[in-house]
Amino acid sequence: MTAAEAVERIVGALKEIDGLRPATPVSPETTWLPVDWEGMAVDLSAEVVQIRLIATRLPIPPLLERAAEAVRPVLAGTEWEKARLRLVVTDLDGAAFAGDPRHTNG
Repeated sequence: MTAAEAVERIVGALKEIDGLRPATPVSPETTWLPVDWEGMAVDLSAEVVQIRLIATRLPIPPLLERAAEAVRPVLAGTEWEKARLRLVVTDLDGAAFAGDPRHTNG
């Protein structure tokens, strides 16, 4: 599997996790450039596979556990199989607070 294929499969696996999305430098919907914006959230190396994420729900720890469970099988049998998996939440979407009464202005 090539690095590009691995990134594509990782992003695909993460799309199954409700509450997380890849952290991209720009919203894919706001640009016409044909770039894999979501793939830019994934860095592959033999030592570390790092994925930058935006959380859209709380609590975060169970979301990260599910993300790790989704990504590890993608890496199985690849050159990144033994790499440490680092999931980094770079931002918290305001939608994460929508259902939490502790975070209202009232």
